Amino acid sequence: MKNKNTPITFLDDRLVFPPVEMANQEGLLAVGGDLSPERLILAYRNGIFPWFSEDSLILWWSPDPRMVLFPSKVKVSKSMRNTLNRGIFTVTRDKAFEEVIDACSKAPRPGQHGTWITEKMKEAYIQLHHKGIAHSYDVWKDNKLVGGLYGIDLGHVFCGESMFSKARDASKFALIHLARELEEKEYSLIDCQLHTTHLESLGAELISRTKYVAILKGENQGGV
Repeated sequence: MKNKNTPITFLDDRLVFPPVEMANQEGLLAVGGDLSPERLILAYRNGIFPWFSEDSLILWWSPDPRMVLFPSKVKVSKSMRNTLNRGIFTVTRDKAFEEVIDACSKAPRPGQHGTWITEKMKEAYIQLHHKGIAHSYDVWKDNKLVGGLYGIDLGHVFCGESMFSKARDASKFALIHLARELEEKEYSLIDCQLHTTHLESLGAELISRTKYVAILKGENQGGV
């Protein structure tokens, strides 16, 4: 791993990223470039994602370790199981993508001011949605959108970007539904990017960047 003081790569118009091993201790790999569909797809396929604020240059990250959720390991608490059985919520796929990403951008985050889901980010992921690469899982209660998540589907890995909830357990419902669907489809994992106690409570865990990239590449990589 690089020393945190090592200079970060600045991207130009070329569609290329440095090796993820060049990221600093915080996981920052590169600065600049653009949010074109081609660059975003290349980034996700190599274990890289954008994360920056409204007044910042585009920042590209590849943290080590990586927070992931193996679909078969999703945790469903007793109370959540009761919620699932009661049929309080229904879920759709891609019925409200733009509404979901907008709601995620406005959701309050503890210890976080503003949002990293800027207007440029919204536009970029809506483009990916129109290309059939970005998808939303929309949670409804009484015909109202009350929760959901969105992310990038790489065919064997789903890269989760953000969740929101306007009703208790709505975002959990979306994630559990996603995990069960992906388990049926034999997906390798859901990328959660960074550690949070909320994700950990749902069964997400940290793995090494090396293992994560190997899974992305379809390699059989053991250990952590």
